[in-house]
Amino acid sequence: MQVLQGQMMHKAATLVSPAKQFAALPAQGRCRQLVHCCATSGVQTPPKPGTAAVGTSDKAKGKQQGKQQGQKQKHGKQQQLQSTSSAEDIRALRIDKAEQFRQANQEPYAYRFDRTHYTSELQQLYSHLENGQEDEQASVAVAGRIVARRVLGKLAFLSLRDDKGQVQLYVDKACLEQQQPGRFAQLKNLFDIGDIVGAKGSVKRTDKGELSVLASDLSLLTKSLLPLPDKWHGLADVEKRYRQRYIDLIMSEETRATFRARSKLISVIRRHLEDNGFLEVETPVLEAVAGGADARPFVTYHNALGKPFALRIATELHLKRMVVGGFERVFELGRVFRNEGVSSRHNPEFTSVEVYQAYADYTDMMDLTEALLRTAAKAVCGSLTISYQGADIDLSQPFRRVSMNQLVQDATDLDVLGTWGPAGSAAGQLEEARRAALEAVQRCCTDRDEARKAAAKVCFAVHWTLSNILNTLWVPGCSGGL
Repeated sequence: MQVLQGQMMHKAATLVSPAKQFAALPAQGRCRQLVHCCATSGVQTPPKPGTAAVGTSDKAKGKQQGKQQGQKQKHGKQQQLQSTSSAEDIRALRIDKAEQFRQANQEPYAYRFDRTHYTSELQQLYSHLENGQEDEQASVAVAGRIVARRVLGKLAFLSLRDDKGQVQLYVDKACLEQQQPGRFAQLKNLFDIGDIVGAKGSVKRTDKGELSVLASDLSLLTKSLLPLPDKWHGLADVEKRYRQRYIDLIMSEETRATFRARSKLISVIRRHLEDNGFLEVETPVLEAVAGGADARPFVTYHNALGKPFALRIATELHLKRMVVGGFERVFELGRVFRNEGVSSRHNPEFTSVEVYQAYADYTDMMDLTEALLRTAAKAVCGSLTISYQGADIDLSQPFRRVSMNQLVQDATDLDVLGTWGPAGSAAGQLEEARRAALEAVQRCCTDRDEARKAAAKVCFAVHWTLSNILNTLWVPGCSGGL
C-alpha cells in the first residue's frame, strides 16, 4: 500500500511541474508546449466536462486519414521526381513500383492476356453509338500501351494504343473497385505513361464523342522502367531515332507506317516475281572470296574450318550458278554487307533483290522492272500516281529508256563513250578522260558534298576505266535529279 501511494505521489509531481511551466509561458506558445509535455510524460489529460472522450473508431479514422495523406504526399513526391530526376532515378522509382505490385501478389510482367478486340475493330463495331450512349451488354478486352493519362477525382481517362489504333479507357472508381478493391489507388500511384495494360469492360461513347472502354477490370501487363519522350515535341534527336528505333516506333505514327509499307513492299515483290515463274532461293552469306561487286567486305573467322571468311557483298555469283545448274528464272531477297561508309542514307547492311533469267537480255529486265514498280506502287500506295519530294510521278505512263552515257552527257556535256570509247576520237586516253571528268564535276555538281566526294574518286582512283568515269559522273550529276 505504501509502495502504491509513493508511485501515485510521483505521478502527481510529474503533472504539477509541467503545469507550472505552462502557466509561465506566453499565450501563443502554450498549446504546443502542453502537447510536448504530455507526450513526454506519458500521461493523457482528462477531457473537459461536457466533452466526450476520443473513441477507438475515431482513432482508427484518424490513422486512416493520416495514411491516405501520407500516400498522397508520397505520390506527389514520386511525380515530382519523375519530372525532375535523371533516368537512373526514374528507373529506380519505377522498379520500386513494380516491387509494390509483387508485394500485393500481382505480377508486373504478365505472361499472357486474353484480348477479344483490337482498338480499330472497336472503332468499327461501335461506330453507331451516340454521344453519352453505352452498350451495357458488350464485354470486350483490349490491351496496349498507355500514351496519355488524366485523373480527375474518382474518374481516370487513359489513352490506350495497340498495333492497330487507339481507344480511351474510361475508369470509374466505383465501377472498377467492385471487382478490384484498391485498384483505383494503384492506378493513381503506380501506373505510368508507357506501361502496357489490359482492360475489360463494356463500351460507351462519352458526352464529348470519345469511344471508350468502361473498365471494370484493369491489369498491369508490363511495367515500363523509363519515361517516354515529351508528347508534343516527340523524339527530336535524330541520332537517337536511328540508334533506338523502338522509341521512334512508339512515338511516331509516320515511322510505324513506313515499316508497314516496307514489309508490304517486300511481300509484293516476292509475289510478283513468283507469279512470273521465278524461283526464290537462298545462297550462302559466308564466302571464301567476296565477289559480285566492287566493295570492301566484312571479314570474319571460321573456327571449325580454321580459315577466314567474308560476308557477301552481293548475291550475284551464286545466283548465276543456279542458272548454270538448270533453273532458268531465279531471284533472292537477302541481306548484303559492305564495310564502307555509314550515314542516314547509306547502311553497310541492307536488303537487295537480284533477278536472273535465261534467254533474256537487258530489255527484258527493263520490262520486268517497269511492271514490278507498277504492281508495288498500286499495292502499297493504292495509286499509280505517287508524290516524291514535292513532285507527282505518274507510273502508268511508259518509262523513258535512255543510256547512262546519254544522261551524263545531258548533265555535263561530256560524251564519255563517244569520245574515249573504242570508236571515239580519243580512244584509250584515260588520263584525258579523267581530267575532263574532274572539270565536269566541279562545273556541273550543285551538291557541294557530292562534288567533293566525286572529285576525290577522280583524283585518287588507281585502276581507272570508262565505267568508273560514268559512275563517278552519274551519282552527283544525274541521280539526284531523276
